[in-house]
Amino acid sequence: MTLRKNYIRITRLMSGKNLKKLALIFVLLLILYPAAAERAYGYIGPGAGFAFLSSFLVLIVTFALAVFYLLSWPFRYILRALLRSGRRTKSSVKRVIIIGLDGMDPKLAEEFMNRGKLPNFTKLAEQGTFTSLATSYPSISPVAWSSFMTGVDPSHHNIFDFITRDPCTYQPMLSSAEIGKASKVLPIGKYMIPLGKPKMKLLRKGRPFWKILGEHGIWSSVLRVPITFPPEKFNGVMLSGMCVPDLHGSQGMFAHYTTDTNRSEVETGGVSRLVEIENGVVDTLLYGPENSLVRDGKEITIPLRIKIDKGAEKAVIEVSGQRFELAQRTYSPWIRLSFPAGLGIKVHGICRFYINTLDNGFDMYVTPINIDPENPALPISHPFVYSIYLAKLQGPFGTLGLAEDTWALNESVIDEDAFLEQAYLLYEEREKMFFNALEKTPRGLCTCVFDTTDRVQHMFFRCLDDGHPANRGKETEKYKKVIEELYIKMDGLIGKALEYTDEQTVLMVISDHGFTQFKRGVNLNSWLFQNGYLKLKDGRTTSGDWFKDIDWEGTRAFSLGLAGIFLNRKGREMSGTVEEGEEVSLLKAELTRKLTGLRDEENGAVSIREVVDTDAASTGPYKHDAPDLLIGYNAGYRSSWTCAVGRVTENVFEDNTKHWSGDHCVDPKIVPGVIFSNRSIVKDNPHLNDMAPTVLKLFGVGIPNYMKGKPLLETDVNAAPGAAGEPGEEERKRARAV
Repeated sequence: MTLRKNYIRITRLMSGKNLKKLALIFVLLLILYPAAAERAYGYIGPGAGFAFLSSFLVLIVTFALAVFYLLSWPFRYILRALLRSGRRTKSSVKRVIIIGLDGMDPKLAEEFMNRGKLPNFTKLAEQGTFTSLATSYPSISPVAWSSFMTGVDPSHHNIFDFITRDPCTYQPMLSSAEIGKASKVLPIGKYMIPLGKPKMKLLRKGRPFWKILGEHGIWSSVLRVPITFPPEKFNGVMLSGMCVPDLHGSQGMFAHYTTDTNRSEVETGGVSRLVEIENGVVDTLLYGPENSLVRDGKEITIPLRIKIDKGAEKAVIEVSGQRFELAQRTYSPWIRLSFPAGLGIKVHGICRFYINTLDNGFDMYVTPINIDPENPALPISHPFVYSIYLAKLQGPFGTLGLAEDTWALNESVIDEDAFLEQAYLLYEEREKMFFNALEKTPRGLCTCVFDTTDRVQHMFFRCLDDGHPANRGKETEKYKKVIEELYIKMDGLIGKALEYTDEQTVLMVISDHGFTQFKRGVNLNSWLFQNGYLKLKDGRTTSGDWFKDIDWEGTRAFSLGLAGIFLNRKGREMSGTVEEGEEVSLLKAELTRKLTGLRDEENGAVSIREVVDTDAASTGPYKHDAPDLLIGYNAGYRSSWTCAVGRVTENVFEDNTKHWSGDHCVDPKIVPGVIFSNRSIVKDNPHLNDMAPTVLKLFGVGIPNYMKGKPLLETDVNAAPGAAGEPGEEERKRARAV
């Protein structure tokens, strides 16, 4: 029967009318494919500038492959159909919807539900389940979401933090992706022509559950899930999330133009440029990516002109062939930018402009330049055209992995109101593409992660505690209900999603972790230095960022990022000093003993609850890439800003006075996430690792033996929400207890 159906489908496709359509598509693909390939394999990476595909030989090969692909498609269609027919599964559901609300906290959710603020979350809990969801160790977003999609712990998927250290140089590197220029170039005058495609490799290991679903013929729509860049091939569509770079190759670098000399420097996250007003006009440059097409590799620039009309409190902005008016304290729409690299090559990006003031000078913020989804400089979606489709459907949208510009607020380049407006503009874009995907996925998996819950809580958690150090010199009363309003906004999202459910649809809402206060930072490098485990050069007592002035020959341990401590191990680190075996074991035991229960010298509070030896606690093949010791901070504490970037300061403890006032990089037991479901959970103490096997089981797909988690839900196809297996009232109360 299956073969007959497939034969009928193919026969219809090969009919006269369809052959004409296919011929037209064929011609268009032959015309467009080389250009698409050029964009597809471009890369903007840290220190790499812009690399692109321009080899004539590569284009010829690409052309030939396109021809082969189109001519062979009927045979491949039949083969796939035959393979799928042998892999049919007995699915318990028609569709699974997973909404990720990054950072949603179970205690806050329960509080707002009890106050009647979240009727849709309450409805969902009453249909099935609401409880806490144990997170990863460490409880950091890229780690947690990697566990969500693979069903394994970090030692099996190889993501332990946002960044890790290069053991050869001790310098930071992005933990999720390895990206660089083409290995060979052809020098022609001032130009350096790449002879191949740039290196681009996802460092997360393990197969996401949607890839396994695809191997069994089940379609998935996956939107903005972290650690999906660069995108992998599977049976479905994907828009990559966290760790997609901006056009500079960074994780988000804003621009700040000002006439105020007192505001012309920022510490982190962007660049301030001092400008002058002449006859009511500011003439300056907008800086784009480094140009790897030429020898000097300088940033590509385009002219930027701002004509100021103080009386009307607006300005006319001219950039990249466009001219638009912008009122004071208002975001522009996304503005498309074209940066000429040479040889007819242009690099495309988008950004928003925001004028802080036109009074007493000029001050303007420009968002990080996002990769243009309609003309992507590198693959940010699967298939490559999916981002183009979305942009054509709903207009330009933010593509940067960390799109909400927390550092611009931290550096006071924008204020709280501007940050909130930006966050919700990005949220509205995300909501549109989610419901579009939901409508186009009547069967299979549809999952989307919303970052708004995480970013807003990071920046406004101080407002829940009047005694927070970050409240000093800042407006607090005005923003006391920001987080409550955030949860109410998400409740509206869930209400809309509930309209798409039926008896054969499972809806789950999860978060990767919860939240707590971040009041005090702990500089482990300073502690290691003061206790003789880390050495500085030339008798110094402090050092700069990224381990400047570290004497590696005399250093036994160091810290980088948010997760913990690395030992300077012989045979692993370039200048390792600690012998493998007994010396490593003794040093880890010594550090564990001294750091566990470490008290804050100012207030006597315990800052570190526990220290975990990754060798002892992990079994995966990648455990040796992890920090040797994971630090479980107490509530209110976290790795300090200075420690995270490898700096040694005078003090071990310091107040956190930045807007970024809430966090989750602590003992994971303090910050579990949430899970809501319209079906009852049958497992106690659910964990993020359980999500992948749960989805596989719902679709009747076998669970790989390597997965650590277990299915959470009943898989009876006839079980309606709230039916058989539903807990009694006492069980329900217990399940909802946080």
